[in-house]
Amino acid sequence: MSSFLHVGCWHHTKHGLKGFNSDAWDEIRFDIDESVAPDIVGTLSDMSAVTSSSVDAVYSSHNIEHIHAHEVPITVREFYRVLTDDGFVIITCPDLQSLAEAVAQDRLNDPLYMSPTGPISPIDIIYGHRGYIEQGNPYMAHKTGFTYTTLATVFLQNGFAKVIGGRNLQPYALWMIALKQDRSEEDIAAMVTTYLP
Repeated sequence: MSSFLHVGCWHHTKHGLKGFNSDAWDEIRFDIDESVAPDIVGTLSDMSAVTSSSVDAVYSSHNIEHIHAHEVPITVREFYRVLTDDGFVIITCPDLQSLAEAVAQDRLNDPLYMSPTGPISPIDIIYGHRGYIEQGNPYMAHKTGFTYTTLATVFLQNGFAKVIGGRNLQPYALWMIALKQDRSEEDIAAMVTTYLP
């Protein structure tokens, strides 16, 4: 069985995660918030509670924008450290390029889509979901952001051999696979089908 570190798991489990929702994957839940009962409590920039080279994959959905820009390279190096030699990261976060296009059209407060918690506007995606922050959840504030180029660059500059993904796989979101070691075109194509939306 392969294991993956579910970074910033919140209340979610592997059952809703494309590619990881099978018996082939053992989930290790990691979060800063003790109230969500993760297996390991820690922060993105200090994952010292996770053993080096101990997981086959890292899954991180909408977490990296919650740390300061200077912490991003530290976090990416932590992802690299905890992965086995042929490990990989699946990461998604807001796409500032598409959000900038909405803001340039003077749509900062216009709902872009409906979520289970209500309408989501560019301001919520850029700065953090206002509803959660108003309810007293400081972890939901956004402190940095990315275009696909800036996200890919930080992974490549911090040890990863290859990145695959892009914009427009989901509205206003970036999706990327970061490989610790390069793989064949066939393997990469299979990973894209398996893990990306």
